[in-house]
Amino acid sequence: MKTQITLAQQEFVARQKKRRRLVGVGRIFLLAAILALWEASARLGLINDFIFSSPSRIGLCFYGMALDGSIFLHTGITILETLLSFFLVVLLGIVGAVLLWSSRTVSEILDPYLVMLNSLPKSALAPILIVWLGNNMKTIIVAAVSVAVFGSILTLHNGFTSVDPDQVKLIYSLGGNRFDVLKKVLLPGSVPLIISNMKVNIGLCLVGVIIGEFLSAQAGLGYLIIYGSQVFKRAHKHIFSKRECFIC
Repeated sequence: MKTQITLAQQEFVARQKKRRRLVGVGRIFLLAAILALWEASARLGLINDFIFSSPSRIGLCFYGMALDGSIFLHTGITILETLLSFFLVVLLGIVGAVLLWSSRTVSEILDPYLVMLNSLPKSALAPILIVWLGNNMKTIIVAAVSVAVFGSILTLHNGFTSVDPDQVKLIYSLGGNRFDVLKKVLLPGSVPLIISNMKVNIGLCLVGVIIGEFLSAQAGLGYLIIYGSQVFKRAHKHIFSKRECFIC
């Protein structure tokens, strides 16, 4: 009997490994096919290579910026701003959701305002933030936080209110208080929700950072995008400087 179970487990593990390999190969093949189609379309004149560029020109441009280190500088600044805003969003999201969970009255009062703030186009706030905070990294981080924090609070609060009521009753029946419910039931049971919310927030923070860099930055990927859109240069066969070769 043990031998049959072991063989079944081995077959299951083998099937899972085969599936993961198939998925990995499929992803690589899809990416290669898209790049090849893009390159061929540009070379054959099916698309305007001045507007859409091509993978080879982008690679040439990246190589040129890698030689002088400018791409690493701008990428590093954007990553730093994204990580800072991400940690702030996670902290504020958890603390805000816990505060709303701890008081039903406060939650009902603030809920429509949080929904309104979450639906507000954050790009419209960026010019105001520049006036309030100045043209610096702090403005970019605040803009990125504003993109994700309200949705994070709402998502986590909805998850907290959906916690198993039987577990809450058990804590109270054993003499526990609201803090015990938070420590023993709410936060441990919400770890999958928090992790899932973090996956969404990291992307939203990157979007917020790029938006902030569009309007308030002297470095970063958003700054490069704006500079490139203004200069609108093509990449040629020789190596450009960092400002000459951004738009490929």
